[in-house]
Parts: sequence; structure tokens; C-alpha cells
Amino acid sequence: MIGQFIGFAIWGFIGCIFIYLGIRSFFLKEPMVFWANAQMFEVNDVKKYNYAVGKMFFLYGIVLIFLGVPLLFLEKNPAWIFLSVVGIMFESITLMVVYSMIIEKKYKKNRD
Repeated sequence: MIGQFIGFAIWGFIGCIFIYLGIRSFFLKEPMVFWANAQMFEVNDVKKYNYAVGKMFFLYGIVLIFLGVPLLFLEKNPAWIFLSVVGIMFESITLMVVYSMIIEKKYKKNRD
């Protein structure tokens, strides 16, 4: 039982890191970078962009923590871990799609 709790605590800590990134994004003066090692595009409204990215990271962290709950019940039914693994896969893909298709399109400065 202690192993499941430690696993969930680590999972929850990682979720809290994303929640922290979301909250931190609300207070940044420059645009929050999403993709690692990529050139950041010019943003037309930094405050609204950071709010959208912050909200996205915050929700990602909350959902990530809830997806870790099956880790607490691995002793009774180890098949529950499948829910966490598949859930985080779909959550991560959704995060990338929302950023690329909605946030980046909306806040990218046009070069007319």
C-alpha cells in the first residue's frame, strides 16, 4: 500500500508542477514559451496569450492529478493503470492540439 501512495505522490507532484507553470504564466510580462527549443512567434496580446496558456497548463495539471488516482488502487486491480496511461496520452495530445490550433492561431501576430 505504501508503494501506491508514493507513486501517487510523485504523480501528483508532477501535476503540481504544471499547475505552478499555469499560475506563473498569469504574471509573466513576456510570452510564455510552450515548445522547448523552438523559436517563439510574435504575440499580438501578451497578457491574453499568457492567460490562455496559463489556464491550459493549470487544467492540464488538475486533470493529470485526477488521472493518477487509479495508482492508489493497483493492489486490488492492476488493470486500472491502463486508465491512467491512456488518459495521459489523450490529455497530452489534446494539450498540443489546443495550443497549435487555437491559442497559437489566435495570438500570433500577422505580418501583413
